[in-house]
Amino acid sequence: MKQLTLLSPTAILGYGFPDSSFERGISFGPDVIAVDAGSSDPGPYYLGSGKCFVSRVAVKRDLTYLLRAARTLRVPLVIGSAGGSGAKPHLEWCHDIIMEVAKEEGISFRLAVISADVQHSYLKDAMWDGRVKSLGPVPDLSEADISESTYLAAQMGIEPFLKALDGGADVILAGRSYDPAVFAAFPVWKGYNKGLALHLGKILECAAIAALPGSGSDCMMGFLEEDCFMVEPANTERRATVESVAAHTLYEKSDPYLLPGPGGELDLYKTEFEQVTDRRVAVKGSSFREQPYTVKVEGAKKIGFRVITIAGARDPRFIEHLDEIIAGVEERTIGNFQWEKGKFKLMFHIYGKNGVLGEQEPHPNAGHEVGIVIEAVAKTQELAEAVLGFARSTMLHYGFPGRLATAGNLAFPYSPSDFKVGEAYVFSVHHLLSLASPNEIFPVIFEEVGS
Repeated sequence: MKQLTLLSPTAILGYGFPDSSFERGISFGPDVIAVDAGSSDPGPYYLGSGKCFVSRVAVKRDLTYLLRAARTLRVPLVIGSAGGSGAKPHLEWCHDIIMEVAKEEGISFRLAVISADVQHSYLKDAMWDGRVKSLGPVPDLSEADISESTYLAAQMGIEPFLKALDGGADVILAGRSYDPAVFAAFPVWKGYNKGLALHLGKILECAAIAALPGSGSDCMMGFLEEDCFMVEPANTERRATVESVAAHTLYEKSDPYLLPGPGGELDLYKTEFEQVTDRRVAVKGSSFREQPYTVKVEGAKKIGFRVITIAGARDPRFIEHLDEIIAGVEERTIGNFQWEKGKFKLMFHIYGKNGVLGEQEPHPNAGHEVGIVIEAVAKTQELAEAVLGFARSTMLHYGFPGRLATAGNLAFPYSPSDFKVGEAYVFSVHHLLSLASPNEIFPVIFEEVGS
């Protein structure tokens, strides 16, 4: 089998890439250009609200380069997890940008659009049929969880992409996708080893993050052969090493040897890494174990409105008594809003004192100053503002042993001090769904774009 060349331009569509890197990537003559456009990493707000976490201007910039190059080379362009979270509004948002770029650039192509939305009624039926189970340390799914979720999206595997390629798609725009599938689909369609293709996809999904120095805004090349694959950053100032590629293989994995995904798991027990040049690494031995077909379903629900304030403090006495001050502020705030009990939540995030790891922090000693984020989430915007304002002013003037001044305990870098973050969401669905067929809930619709 001839060597297959893949270009991953950036870690997330809209994160960008240097022109010189992209031009060098194109010079390798890629057989396919593929890019991941989303993630659940930015949290539940984006799925729940139907908004994208990357700007439209940035996504259009990247898509202009990618569409222009793909149609010039006459190779497929594959996009997964469109719009960030891959639900209906995200898919439509990205679709509109593609149509706009195609019109402005005067290019034409056969477009395949693959939806990843799961109907609420379908998931409820599947739950009662016993085809849904919890993924990780989350509660069993309930009808309320499903009903309260604004959007539900499932991570598709490679099979819907294969169907799109079978239908002659030049450009594939897919909703929520299993990250490696976006890159593995074309190689598997061409007959290459599924295990190697998925492992290569695992490396390419974040582009040059798997290089040294790592970057999510730069291009990565993949070269797939019958019994191995190789990766190399397009930017000559970066290099792939055994350490960087092996480390990215472990990225977002709970097991160092097995990576579960739709329809099975990637088996890395016999995987070997080899430095073949100072900038290129070869990988072999990865395989895929077929299993009953399941996909992850994601959903988010609105829990209210969030308001925050940011402050700083460096009085050593204040910092020494910070835990008891917070407890006192919480008690006073809850007492002041007794009639709204159960309708709000007050939180304190102390940076410089366990602000990142919380109770898991192995070195809990505070420094000479702390950053304080006070957060209120409530059923209504008005209640969130009221609770936050009361807690902020109470902490500002809270008395503590050894206090030397009464002018105020906190320093506020901004005026106004309180920020309306807007609607607040939490993940409500994070469960596995068993499917009778890999394409059961992922319809493929074809469009002829341009003249």
